[in-house]
Amino acid sequence: MTQEYEERLKKIEALRSLGIEPFAYKFERTHSIKDIIDRYSQIKPDEKLEKEKVKIAGRIRSKREHGKILFSDIEDFTGRIQIVVEESSIGNKKFDLFLKYVDIGDIIGVDGYIMKTKRGELSVFLEDFEFLTKSLRGLPKEWYGLKDVEVRYRKRYLDLLMNSETKEVLIKRSRIIDAIREFLLNKGYIEVETPILQPIYGGAFARPFKTYHNTLEMEMYLRISNEMYLKRLIAGGFEKIFEFSVDFRNEGIDRNHNPEFLQLEAMTAYSDYYDGMKLFEEIVNYAAKKVLGTEKINYLGTELDFSLPWKRMTMVEAIKEYVGLDAEKEDLNNMIKKIKDVSPKAEIPENPTRGEVINIMFEEVVQPKLIGPIIIYNYPKEVSPLAKVCRDNPNYTERFEVFVYGMEIGNNYTEINDPIMLRNNLIHQLKRGTEEHPLDEDFILAMEYGMPPTCGIGIGIDRLVMILTNSRTIRDVIAFPQLRPETDK
Repeated sequence: MTQEYEERLKKIEALRSLGIEPFAYKFERTHSIKDIIDRYSQIKPDEKLEKEKVKIAGRIRSKREHGKILFSDIEDFTGRIQIVVEESSIGNKKFDLFLKYVDIGDIIGVDGYIMKTKRGELSVFLEDFEFLTKSLRGLPKEWYGLKDVEVRYRKRYLDLLMNSETKEVLIKRSRIIDAIREFLLNKGYIEVETPILQPIYGGAFARPFKTYHNTLEMEMYLRISNEMYLKRLIAGGFEKIFEFSVDFRNEGIDRNHNPEFLQLEAMTAYSDYYDGMKLFEEIVNYAAKKVLGTEKINYLGTELDFSLPWKRMTMVEAIKEYVGLDAEKEDLNNMIKKIKDVSPKAEIPENPTRGEVINIMFEEVVQPKLIGPIIIYNYPKEVSPLAKVCRDNPNYTERFEVFVYGMEIGNNYTEINDPIMLRNNLIHQLKRGTEEHPLDEDFILAMEYGMPPTCGIGIGIDRLVMILTNSRTIRDVIAFPQLRPETDK
């Protein structure tokens, strides 16, 4: 315990000895600080509105003594305002109580009236106050703030108190999600919920988190995707559905990845990936305009234009434009060499197919160059086991992904609804995969009962929020990102 901590403990004991409880149950507020600022900011300097009584509550952010007058800044979720404590008005007992026992970081309730100082500072003139929460630890010095990035992520509560930008990002995240939900509900989509604990994981190729259900005596998994369950709902008669799905993948952590992340998944019956492209564009465009008020935003110094329509290219066209190769005719060994020249650590499977090499070349060489927003479509069939084969070329599938600033922010396709082809694709994919993945027989069974033609889209919400809030890393847009233990150096 620091000296400051011990002193604050003593203050708590002293307050209780005076019959004052430093941790209140409740406080009835009449105004938020923003309400006061919005309503009274135009009053004249040195004006006192003694009939305009207010009761506000918040955290003390500063404290300044000027003889028999104290000035403090108090802050709630909506804003910050000055309070003025004058001994001649509040009485010497209350004045001394405020002077001796109110510390920066304490949460208090204030009863007073509106005024403006001679210098034009909108304030609340204090007539009474009460302790709501006596803080035991002081806040970091405000002039310095909280600059250590690691500390900011580990102690997000301090980050929120000291860095207003952090709070604004999380508020915008909530509003982006609300805007997407509003858009889909207005389009007639129904929001659904699917299992997070799953007996068989699927819908993506990723390593799951494993757990155990004691009563059922069986292993279960945190979902890596909700896709298989959404398709079950489509097979069951739903036609337009969506879910904000928290998914879990037991994999790496970096600028664009967190083991726990949020996706929007939507399924639309009787539609294909061209409909999905339009829906994806419209969702993001709507969210940008609704939350930011513009279709053009600055991301890390680059202007991005989300006005409709977005640029579209096939994967082969993208390789031709950015690498200068005809990926359908070029020698495979030459393509692999070019991949290794750019990305020496790129993993090439044993005896790769042309489709696999095309996909790797795109991911390693082309993707980092895509500023976007851009839609890349027609993925090789080898890497898209859940997507229908293209109607005009059986080597590719009706799958598209959306890229912004080199990041993939959505994976989407015309869903396979042929259960025989689906089973064969999944079995083939499982054999070529490097990790063991189970085959979901119940999902195949649902498909055998019949699922209408369907397009599914998935939007990585965390990455989209990164783009729309000009955030450099995914950790900045997740309230509590996953971190290594502090002792693990």
